[in-house]
Amino acid sequence: MSIDYSLVAVGGAVLALVYAVVLIFNVRSQDSGTPRMQEIAGAVREGANAFLSREYKVIAPVAVIVAVAIYLLIDLPLGTGGSTAVGFSVGAGLSAFAGYTGMAITVRTSSKTAEAAKKGLGDALTVSFRGGSVMGMAVVGFGLLGLSLFYIAYQGAITSNPATMAGLGFGASLIAMFMRVSGGIYTKAADVGADLVGKVEANIPEDDPRNPAVIADNVGDNVGDCAGMGADIYESFVVTAVAAIILGALIDLDKAGLPSAILSVISSNQLILYPLVLGVGGIIGSIVGGFYIRRSIKSKPMQALNIALLIAAVVTIVLDALLGGALFQGAAVSYWFLGSAIVGVVVVVVIENVADYFTSYTHNPVKQISEASQTGAATNFLAGFSTGLTSTAPSALVLVLAILVSYYIGYYASGGNLLMGVYSTAVATMAELSLTGVIMSIDSFGPITDNANGIAEMAGLEGKVRDVTDELDAIGNTTKATTKAFAVMSAALAAVSIFEAFQNEVNRQIALHNLFSKYSLALPTAGSVGGTLEFTLTDPHVIVGLFVGGLLPFFFSAFLIQAVSRAAMKMVTEVRRQFKEIPGIMEGTGKPDYAKCVDISTQAALRELAKPAALAVLTPLAVGFLLGPLALGGLLIGSVVSGVYLAFTMTNSGGAWDNAKKYIETGQLGGKGTPTHAAAVMGDTVGDPFKDTAGPAINSLIKVLNTISIVFVSAIVIYALFV
Repeated sequence: MSIDYSLVAVGGAVLALVYAVVLIFNVRSQDSGTPRMQEIAGAVREGANAFLSREYKVIAPVAVIVAVAIYLLIDLPLGTGGSTAVGFSVGAGLSAFAGYTGMAITVRTSSKTAEAAKKGLGDALTVSFRGGSVMGMAVVGFGLLGLSLFYIAYQGAITSNPATMAGLGFGASLIAMFMRVSGGIYTKAADVGADLVGKVEANIPEDDPRNPAVIADNVGDNVGDCAGMGADIYESFVVTAVAAIILGALIDLDKAGLPSAILSVISSNQLILYPLVLGVGGIIGSIVGGFYIRRSIKSKPMQALNIALLIAAVVTIVLDALLGGALFQGAAVSYWFLGSAIVGVVVVVVIENVADYFTSYTHNPVKQISEASQTGAATNFLAGFSTGLTSTAPSALVLVLAILVSYYIGYYASGGNLLMGVYSTAVATMAELSLTGVIMSIDSFGPITDNANGIAEMAGLEGKVRDVTDELDAIGNTTKATTKAFAVMSAALAAVSIFEAFQNEVNRQIALHNLFSKYSLALPTAGSVGGTLEFTLTDPHVIVGLFVGGLLPFFFSAFLIQAVSRAAMKMVTEVRRQFKEIPGIMEGTGKPDYAKCVDISTQAALRELAKPAALAVLTPLAVGFLLGPLALGGLLIGSVVSGVYLAFTMTNSGGAWDNAKKYIETGQLGGKGTPTHAAAVMGDTVGDPFKDTAGPAINSLIKVLNTISIVFVSAIVIYALFV
């Protein structure tokens, strides 16, 4: 009896979600601590829920308008039965739900982690990791469930019109960008305001309950680093799978030139199903790897997290070999694709270590930033920014090697088929993203421990508890940085596949609508299929597109950093006002107005959302309809090349600045309250919008640009004006 691998994918998704439910019950059974701890956690939870509720009310009408536009402009003309609009709606809905689901448990885990810290590091590590694993399993579970069910429902439309799948990716990307941008603005407006007035001016500790912005800061950790990052990685997983599925469908439509040994084992949509099968292997590997994190761990928590990742990677590779061998009936091509999958898994381990080296205070780059703080904020800025710039070099090396190795594996395995080479790179990218479960578990551990640290400070817990949460918080800064590097690397690798899919769709639409004359291409004859549009650097349309695309990440980032700056100014003014006008705050007898600061961050985040969102959505459409697909193709490549390195620079420099401050706060170089510490705090505030707002949002920007281009490719090819 043959196996239906689409149902295997559904089973893998259900397994992830069931395991997430098991973890939810486990975490909820843990002690939440004293009434004061529960009160603080409740305030953070209330603020996070209120923000997401208001955010969804803003996003929902936009999503409905876009879905209707896709149906009218794409589905009706192409006769796809509304599949693209349905895909957009499914992707958008699950993206929002994945972010909310993970955040709902992480806000409930922080006080439990602080309470567990009373028993020791192992207990706190285990509780926080399991809370983060709910997010990890929810993200990958919803991602694979949406992909597999959409394939089952619209298999015919996907195989005949592969661009149909892009709607699912576009929906996920658009909502992820909204959540990443608004969450990033919220969290950094609060963080910068809290640090500048609290630490530098009032000389009070981080997360001190006397700071009016402290609750807003902790809310921001959840809406930015949990809900925002959850939606971000969800769309990375979905878009990567979509790119691989589209390429697999395109190969199925044109199998000319493929060796007979390959043709014999790809007759039943195996190339379309393989990315989903990889997701199943990653889910099981992530679950097994997570079992390593246990209460008996007494020291070196970062090492324990790294071992969990390695276990997950090894188990995933073994399962990929078994599942791939079964899917391709033991043919040689399964071993070639396994080689590409191994490349993707290795990329995860290597890029995580690169980011760790540049952002952890156990390594020299961060220590050098701390030392530079001894001569003031200016030298701290220079050291931190140069660290981010330097980190792009090893990241680029990993990226280039991954593309070349994975491409040539598929190219030579298929007897020189270019599309199979790019599909092989898509397989490597999907294998990387298949580890989303364990990666997000490690990432969400970060904001949980950050909030736990704040609760320990605000609730006045004993010093040994704060020692545990301080150590885990510092490691959490590093894990958040490594996850951002993971997301950026996936965007770069996926862009290779998406661009190839875009090129093929452009030429397919030209042939489908007989537009050879419009694009000055050779007409089809009895012995030829007609000319194809070539994306070459000798064409001025491509050059113009490259320059526009190269600009976008910088201009997009400018909007976000300015938004944080404006909101932080209001936050600083409000915190100063409360210190001045509310009697007894510094003495602990007066209560700050936390709600006012929460409201400032909420309003700023939602108000500042429109401009960057419009830039990301309207620019590719304007370029495409005005200058045609060649210019739009140039835009896609330009945005990736500049965006990837800008994102690496921002996320790694921001993480390094943050941990340089943490290193000094451990008592090094004079410790807290010194001019050196004040300079490091200034560097950290500069790095905050770099690492938590603009840098991570570039990943979503790249995905939105790519997916919206494929969704509207038919309309652009038909109606472009100046081609």
